[in-house]
Amino acid sequence: MEFNFPDAFLVGSSTAGHQVEGNNVNSDFWAEEHAEGSPYREKSGDAVDHYRLYQQDIALMAELGWNAYRFSIEWSRIEPEPGEYSQSAIEHYRDMLESCHKAGLTPVVVMHHFTSPKWLMRLGGWASPELPERFAKYCEVVFRELGHLIPYALTMNEVNLPVMLKEIFATMGFTPPVGIDREAWKAPQWRESAARLCGTTADNYFTFHMASDEASVELIKEVHQEARKAIKTVSPDTRVGWSMALSDVQAVPGGEEWAARKWYQYFEQYVPAMEGDDFFGLQNYTREVYGPDGQIQPEGEVTQMGYEFYPEGLGNVIRKVSQVLSMPLIVTEHGVATTDDERRQTFIREGLKGLQDCLNEGIDIKGYLHWSTFDNFEWNSGYSKHFGLIAVDRKTQKRQPKESARLLGQIAGITSLVSG
Repeated sequence: MEFNFPDAFLVGSSTAGHQVEGNNVNSDFWAEEHAEGSPYREKSGDAVDHYRLYQQDIALMAELGWNAYRFSIEWSRIEPEPGEYSQSAIEHYRDMLESCHKAGLTPVVVMHHFTSPKWLMRLGGWASPELPERFAKYCEVVFRELGHLIPYALTMNEVNLPVMLKEIFATMGFTPPVGIDREAWKAPQWRESAARLCGTTADNYFTFHMASDEASVELIKEVHQEARKAIKTVSPDTRVGWSMALSDVQAVPGGEEWAARKWYQYFEQYVPAMEGDDFFGLQNYTREVYGPDGQIQPEGEVTQMGYEFYPEGLGNVIRKVSQVLSMPLIVTEHGVATTDDERRQTFIREGLKGLQDCLNEGIDIKGYLHWSTFDNFEWNSGYSKHFGLIAVDRKTQKRQPKESARLLGQIAGITSLVSG
C-alpha cells in the first residue's frame, strides 16, 4: 500500500522522561523503585542516559529521517520542592526543544507522564484539592519560558489509565501498558515504604495510577482544564490536548453490554473535559474482545506484554473516536513489545494502513508517533520489554537503530516529499 499523508504530517517516536532520562531522584516513582518490598524488577538508574545524551539522540532521529519527537518534561526536575523552580532544568529542556527545531523535528511535549514530585505526596498526591492550581502553576512557569518552542502540548499522558488499571485488576484481564501486575497493585507494604521515602504516610500517598474513583476522575478533568487555561494564557499559539490509552473494544454476541460499559469507562466519561482542546492524543496497542462473561483472552499471537498482536486496532479506534470528537487527532503512541523486529515492522505497516484508510475517509489526523524511541525502562517490568525502534547497550549506552527505525524514516520521507 502506498502512503499519501497530508502536508506537515508528523512521523516520529515517543519517550517518557522517567523511562529514558535516568536518575529521576525527586519523583514518586523513584521512591517506589527503592521502597522496601518494591515490585519493580529493576531500578531505573541511569535508564538510557537520555538526559545527558539527548543531543546525539535527536541528531540520530533526524538522521533516520523522522520529522517529529514526543517527549515529556519532568515535573520533579522543574519543581523539586513546592514553589522552587530549577532554572537549570528549564534550560535543559530549552536546549532539547531548540535541538529538535534545528534538526527538523517538530517537538510534541507531555507535561506529565505518570511521575510526580515526591513533595506532592505530602499534600495528598493526586487526591489533593491543591493539585489543579499547583499543576497549572508548573505549566505556566514552563510555558512562560519555553512556550514559543512548543507547538503541541499534552497536559497529561493516558489520563484514563488509572481507570483501566482498576478495571483490569478487578477482572484479572490483560496487562495494562505500564506493566504493573495485580499483586503489586494490592500489596500495601511497599506503598507504606514508598510513602516514607516521599516524606509522608500511606494515608497521603496517592499516585497518578491510583486516581480511578469518581472523585479522582473529576479531579483529573479539572487538572487538565486548569493546565490548558494556564498554557493558552501565556502561549496562545501552542496547541493543547491530552492523551488516552484506547484499546479497540470489540464484542462477540452477548458481550455488547460489557463492551459498551468499558468504552464508556475508558473514553466517553472523559469527553466533556475536552471541550476547548485543540487536538486529541490517541494511543493504541491492541484490542479487547468481550463476550457474555466478560473479556475473552487472546488465542493467537501475543506480545511480550501479553497483548494480542493486533495492529488493525489503530484504524478502528481512530474511527470510533472521530465519531465523537470534532478536533484533529494525533497518534501519540502505537507500538509493540517484541524482540522480533520484523514483527515490529509489520505492526507499523499494518497500523499505518489503517490510519491511511482513515485519512482517505476524511478523518483529520495530524501525525503518527511510534512507541517507543528506545528499548527503555518499562516500569515494574524493568528492562525486559522491547518496544524500541533503537536498541541500547546499557553498559556502554551505545545506540543501535533497528530496521523498523529505518522503515519509519522511509515513511517520514514520504510526508517530506508530499509537503515539500
